[in-house]
Amino acid sequence: MNKNVDSIILSMQDDIVRSIQESITFPSVEGAPEPGAPFGRAVSDALEHALGLARELGLDACSMDGYVGCIDYGQGEDLLAVVCHMDVVPEGTGWTHPPFGGEIHDGKIYGRGALDDKGPAISSIYALAAVKKAGIRLNRRVRILLGTNEETGWGGMNYYKEHGEMPTLAFSPDAEYPVVNSEKGILHTTFRCPFESRIAIDAGTRPNVVPGRTVVTLPFVAEGAETFLEALGFGCETEAVEGGCRLTVIGLDAHGSMPENGRNSLLAALSYLATLGLPGKDGEIIAELHRVLGMNRHGEGFGLDVADASGRLTMNPGVMRWDANGISEFSIDVRHPISLTQEAVRSAQVEAFKPLGFELIHEHAQDPHFIPEDSELVTKLLKVYADRSGENLSPLAIGGGTYARAFPNAVAFGCERPGISAAVHMPNEYISIEDVMFNTYMIADAILALAE
Repeated sequence: MNKNVDSIILSMQDDIVRSIQESITFPSVEGAPEPGAPFGRAVSDALEHALGLARELGLDACSMDGYVGCIDYGQGEDLLAVVCHMDVVPEGTGWTHPPFGGEIHDGKIYGRGALDDKGPAISSIYALAAVKKAGIRLNRRVRILLGTNEETGWGGMNYYKEHGEMPTLAFSPDAEYPVVNSEKGILHTTFRCPFESRIAIDAGTRPNVVPGRTVVTLPFVAEGAETFLEALGFGCETEAVEGGCRLTVIGLDAHGSMPENGRNSLLAALSYLATLGLPGKDGEIIAELHRVLGMNRHGEGFGLDVADASGRLTMNPGVMRWDANGISEFSIDVRHPISLTQEAVRSAQVEAFKPLGFELIHEHAQDPHFIPEDSELVTKLLKVYADRSGENLSPLAIGGGTYARAFPNAVAFGCERPGISAAVHMPNEYISIEDVMFNTYMIADAILALAE
């Protein structure tokens, strides 16, 4: 901790809060590429806003062809990177505050990205600016990296790795305190199955988001849907349509790596449909999907319920697009422990779905990531957290995937505090102003500990 830096950060509190509010107003969900905006105009606008803020604060800032932003300060041969992202997942449903409003209620800033990851990104910029304003000499250069499609494919960070300088060490304020030194492997698989169908299912926005709403269209009037689904803990709205009915199953969005925090409306819808005895291929596929998936969260139906020191496997069926031509997209998010290979996960899914005619059409995989507990990164950041918070805690293993795994010597550091609920990928995502300031102080402390 440095009292001068703390004083400077405190004097900037109103500016920090206002900048986070401004950043939230950019609906930076990945969109169609444009010249200079490879992941859509809204993402580019959010990136340029952050880079402009950094320049106003006296930091060097540039964009690498719209793929990633770089904000630099300091000197030295070694490079410390603070790795954040400006893109967000779609807003989803169930909000009581505007998802891109950046409104403040009861000391909390609400909006998509407030915690994941715009709030911490803006805090990082102000933390580095405070270190510069305090005139502290650094022995390592510091670079804040602002990614642009962390939620959807990592193309921006891969571009940086091909064209930019690799950091000596790095941390990403995109997970939990005190330090995350172990991240499970990630596998997103997408299947399709063409056939003639008489039903339709539309569920989810992204594989890594628990689907909070699923719409089912049936060629007849369904009976007992509300009673069945309410018994499972889900809402249900029914609507008569020509030749049948439409059911909207209402659950709760959540981060796909923590399916226990949400209520998967797709699984609930399949559970109900399995009771109807639908004829033909529709009924065959529904029955098998329900048999394999159930209401499970750990891949039990695939024989994948494995746990080790890095955690227990989680599985989130996140997206389904089913219409008259069959299933065009069925996407599943799996976070697997280090002891289980991606090939084992993939093979189990393919074998389970093959008899139904499912075809694997796309996958996105990320290897597990681990940094030893006795490394410079982990030991220094644990001390930083203990000095500021007064809590001596052990490093964590998580199922989430952060930019830490983009670099060999990197960990996640914050910004979710122990014991405080975090609505990441959920409706009414927020960050308290108290936590905004705590994170800004903490990131400044981390920069000083690793670069001074």
